[in-house]
Amino acid sequence: MEILRVNSLTKVYNAFKGAKEVKALDGISLSIGKGEFVAIMGPSGSGKTSLLNILSGVDKGTSGEVYLNNRDITTMKKDEVTLFRRKNIGYIFQDFNLLDSLTLEENIALPLILDKVNPKNIENRVNELMSFFNIEDLKKKYPYNISGGEKQRVAAARALINDPAIVFADEPTGNLDSKSSNNIMGIMGKMNQDISSTVLMVTHDPFAASFCKRVIFIKDGKVKMEINSNGDRKQFFDKILEVQSIIGGVS
Repeated sequence: MEILRVNSLTKVYNAFKGAKEVKALDGISLSIGKGEFVAIMGPSGSGKTSLLNILSGVDKGTSGEVYLNNRDITTMKKDEVTLFRRKNIGYIFQDFNLLDSLTLEENIALPLILDKVNPKNIENRVNELMSFFNIEDLKKKYPYNISGGEKQRVAAARALINDPAIVFADEPTGNLDSKSSNNIMGIMGKMNQDISSTVLMVTHDPFAASFCKRVIFIKDGKVKMEINSNGDRKQFFDKILEVQSIIGGVS
């Protein structure tokens, strides 16, 4: 089952008067199936951040189609996109995006609170996810009381609270040390394997990408190459490094 389909997506940024327009995305097409764990990689300026912003409904493309759960989000009005995102998309940010004024369980529950879900159902869902991510003992703590790795576990739990069709992750290991990076990627792999979460991650880190089942490389706003894992993460990591050298490195 196809969760996400992108057809001939372009994004052109209008530069200042007299300057040249910048084409961030140049006819990108791709597809993500249900239960996939996919990374998007590319050199700095390749368009991967622009792509993620459009796929998640944060930004609009200049032309092309983005079908998410069989709905073309490029045709939606702003309010419609906001509601659609809350019900269909989970998001894991590089900087966690947790609210310091809320406890961790309140941070996780926030999307359901906004949707006015029954409090008992919220409590059950939060408990379920905190148990899954092994952070039950942090329930009443605040974001400033915990480590970066723990914050990213909380962010992952919040991303899954609405049982979204897809989870987007923007450089999820970018602010973590190597040990925490390994832990969070293991957790994201567990999300994918144990509860069949569909995950699309933008990353510059080949180690993080090696946890995925497929990596799509983009450069100059175009898809340049795609590789699939055979299940051996070490071999896949080496293959990612090889492709990076072919397309000019990833940063």
